Amino acid sequence: MTQIPSKEQILQWIADNPALTARRDIAKAFGIKDAGRVELKRLLKELAQDGALEKRGRTWHGANKLPPVSILTILPPDRQGDQFARPAEWQGPGAEPRILFLPGKPDAPVAEGDRILARLTGVEGEAYQYVARLIRKIGSNPLKVLGIFRKDAEGGRILPIDKGAGKEWRVAREFTQGARDGELVEAEQTGPRRLGLPQARIVSRLGDASAPGAVSLIAIHQHGIPDHFPDAALAEADAARPATIRGREDLRDLPLVTIDPSDARDHDDAVFAEADSDAANPGGHILWVAIADVAHYVRPGSALDREARRRGNSTYFPDRVVPMLPDRLSGDLCSLHEGVVRPCLAVRIRLDADGHKISHRFVRGLMRSAATLHYGEVQDAADGTPNDRCGPLVERVIAPLYAAYAAVARARALRQPLDLDLPERKIVLNEDGKVVSVAFRERLEAHRLIEEFMILANVAAAEELVRLRRPLLFRVHEEPSPEKLDALREVAEASGFVLAKGQVLKTGHLNRLLAQAEGTEFDELMNITTLRSMTQAYYNPSNFGHFGLALQSYAHFTSPIRRYSDLIVHRALIAAHGWGDDGLSAQDIDALEDTARLISDAERRSMAAERDTADRYLAAYLSDRIGAGFSGRISGVQRFGLFVKLDETGADGLIPIRSIGREFFHFDPQAQTLMGADSGMTIGVGQKVTVRLAEAEPTTGGLVFDLLEIEGRAASAVAPAKRGRSAPRKPGKAAARDAKLARKVLRRRK
Repeated sequence: MTQIPSKEQILQWIADNPALTARRDIAKAFGIKDAGRVELKRLLKELAQDGALEKRGRTWHGANKLPPVSILTILPPDRQGDQFARPAEWQGPGAEPRILFLPGKPDAPVAEGDRILARLTGVEGEAYQYVARLIRKIGSNPLKVLGIFRKDAEGGRILPIDKGAGKEWRVAREFTQGARDGELVEAEQTGPRRLGLPQARIVSRLGDASAPGAVSLIAIHQHGIPDHFPDAALAEADAARPATIRGREDLRDLPLVTIDPSDARDHDDAVFAEADSDAANPGGHILWVAIADVAHYVRPGSALDREARRRGNSTYFPDRVVPMLPDRLSGDLCSLHEGVVRPCLAVRIRLDADGHKISHRFVRGLMRSAATLHYGEVQDAADGTPNDRCGPLVERVIAPLYAAYAAVARARALRQPLDLDLPERKIVLNEDGKVVSVAFRERLEAHRLIEEFMILANVAAAEELVRLRRPLLFRVHEEPSPEKLDALREVAEASGFVLAKGQVLKTGHLNRLLAQAEGTEFDELMNITTLRSMTQAYYNPSNFGHFGLALQSYAHFTSPIRRYSDLIVHRALIAAHGWGDDGLSAQDIDALEDTARLISDAERRSMAAERDTADRYLAAYLSDRIGAGFSGRISGVQRFGLFVKLDETGADGLIPIRSIGREFFHFDPQAQTLMGADSGMTIGVGQKVTVRLAEAEPTTGGLVFDLLEIEGRAASAVAPAKRGRSAPRKPGKAAARDAKLARKVLRRRK
């Protein structure tokens, strides 16, 4: 039976974890499941009745306390010049607390009456109860726009590049900053908002919008991705020197190899495997995973560390990378180049014959990569056709790696992680920055080999730090919400499949659903819908498990060159084993909550920028094929139209509702369908369609299609509406039937 925490333990958890105070968070923290949740709910209500807690929305907070992130109103400076703020929403029984506002050097200035979003820290022994740090000003920051400048006699206009932006922005002659016609610019709104076009002034000129590299440059500026290193960080990187063997285990004779894509920009992981010689482990394997020792060069609190934390991760575009670390580190001193001595953190993993981990041991070492290989040539070598580079490595290196992988694959099959089939798209550019081809990356066994070995190393790192009771950042992936599961179940049942109900969801249940759909016309539909039912993974100092991988403890350890989370885990291991003075600092530990939030946000920012860049490149690639026909599948349904993913390129575009037909369409948000009121035609996610490309706008990445066929038949028996005119929306038979049914129900209730 689950041990229910005491009221004191609940209050302590809420005090220590102010960002994780929903009932669901508290239940996970104490491992409470099923019937125990009822008891937890009762305890929380009793604490609220006692005045120890108060509920705000879905979260619980200590009575008379403000949430860690609050909206404040700035007060006038006092006689000493200190600036205080008052909470916008104080619901405590006593007097509202005093809050001292402390601006940072880069913060925008604030004045009396300004409303701000601030992060609060409680203090004791002062004439105030909280210290506030600015997150952002509310309502006073000028709106900004990124767009193409079009010059005219009065100054010019800006055509926004955002898909959802409608109006152009007007720029007076004195605010153009000398921008040229067709130039990419960033501007901010000036003056009050009135009817008509918003007024703006140009604050930054970004160059020719049609020049090579402009597409990724747009995404960098639009999403606020830092792309210039401070001088102090560059100076630290330039001053770095190669590590020595002192205090390290010598791994230079171990034939570790890196296996990456052929166009990889850095190499931060290397692997080696061999048969376990211990007679007590027949058929077992020894696996080594060595990772670049970035912590040796990026010290806590340094300029490099501050910038890496701010960036959170590297961001990858088809034509460039915005790295987390300067090239002196990411492309040189930290990259595991062939034949070059490099510092590393390595883990020796012992596997049994079925691929289960028996034990692991971490070391801080010095290594020398035996070869820099790419997936294709490694796979060819494993398949019996090695090239000159791989030939000498087959027996000693490649064959043992695949033998260990075969065992690990058996363990993976028993664990049943979520097995989605979602091919990765690759955009190839020529020297002029133009798209020459769009294809889906080939999925090789070599890819899976490295993925599984990295997962093993990540699990070992998490388990090691949990064992040693050391703080770290976990990679968390929570189970889908009941609402999303219900939506997935509806799509599955409509497609003729079954997703079990009334039991604790496991990834195996979803895999069985995907297996039912495999090879059928609904294969892609079920993969897409299952993916959309998942929650987003994030980083957190608390361990809530990884649902998708079916793992209890998981952390990111294997990519410290491009992810700050991995650097934190490396420092935790260094501190836990006493390997030097560059381990996890007290400041790192105090800031873990903030760091987790920052890098989780940075990851989403990079994903959005990468997705937008791909959309723009694809729109440019298809822009000379206006009027051409394409096959695809419906990937989303909304009241205003259908989203379609093309088979050939994977590009996404919109079929506006007006181009489907003249009749009125009823939108069912739960089933994700549109149904014609007159024809009864039902349109849903996953259906095959043939479309005609009507519009392609490279600056926004927008594609607009006309629907020609759906499931091999004409889209509608009704002639399609003319472009530019809204189809008449009369109720139709279905709406009349619904109204009649509603009247009957109303009469019965009376």
